[in-house]
Amino acid sequence: MNIRENPVDLYPSRRLNEPAWYDRRDPVVHADDRENAPIGPERVREFDQNGYLVLPGLFSSEEVAVFRHELDRIREDARTGDSGETIRERESGAVRSVFAVHRNNALFSRVAGDERIAGIARFLLGGDVYIHQSRLNFKPGFIGEPFPWHSDFETWHVEDGMPRMRALSCSILLTDNTPFNGPLMLIPGSHRHFIHCVGKTPDNHYRMSLQKQEYGVPDPESLGELVFRYGIDMATGSAGSVVFFDCNILHGSGGNISPFPRSNLFYVYNHIDNTIQDDLREKSPRPSFVAEREVFAPLDIQQEHYV
Repeated sequence: MNIRENPVDLYPSRRLNEPAWYDRRDPVVHADDRENAPIGPERVREFDQNGYLVLPGLFSSEEVAVFRHELDRIREDARTGDSGETIRERESGAVRSVFAVHRNNALFSRVAGDERIAGIARFLLGGDVYIHQSRLNFKPGFIGEPFPWHSDFETWHVEDGMPRMRALSCSILLTDNTPFNGPLMLIPGSHRHFIHCVGKTPDNHYRMSLQKQEYGVPDPESLGELVFRYGIDMATGSAGSVVFFDCNILHGSGGNISPFPRSNLFYVYNHIDNTIQDDLREKSPRPSFVAEREVFAPLDIQQEHYV
């Protein structure tokens, strides 16, 4: 389908009554100097080709224990539920996500700039980065709810005004992520296509979408075609492993009907030249705990130790 595009908006979505496909117009790996990459060349090629990367054992079991202790403290703190930055499951009321941990927690602020993850993000994005979003993700045993297929960039572009595909997500596994407890699923290769989603964004959509996203979800026919082309991968791994995935890769997760909880520490790194622009979004801005709107200074990346 031919679409007349706004020259400012390279990735329009939620504007038509039927879906459409666009080719990606941005690199996946933005770095030029691949010889000095913090990961091996085969890993760089893997991220470029598949749109995601799993690095086992990046954090030690002792470090994970420190993170888990702080995670449990935050979840059990009565102030967490009243902060306005906590999202609960729709049915059970269990804590689903706690946002802005890089702002509100000294430990997780340090982790955001840990060279082991932030250095990789800086390389893949080709320069200085800042935190667009951070959160603790919980998927409790038996009651953890699913999340539908989506591209993060589609939401960040339409609802926040992120102009280009120069961001990525980093998920530190704080529990073993297995095929049984609702792990991240991805469609490898889907990051090279942008799907125009159908449906006009409701006001204050973030309140609903952080529990269950219904707008910005690709149509079944497009999803089916992408899966038939590329298949589905599961990003499983033991606690301490790290998953990096491109901002535009289609991903989701099933519910957790196992007794084993799943918890992750999650950061979104964005390049400092890719800050959000108000003229690209169509609705009122989402809160800053979901999309950073003020602090775009380059992250101070350091070697960190937690034990």
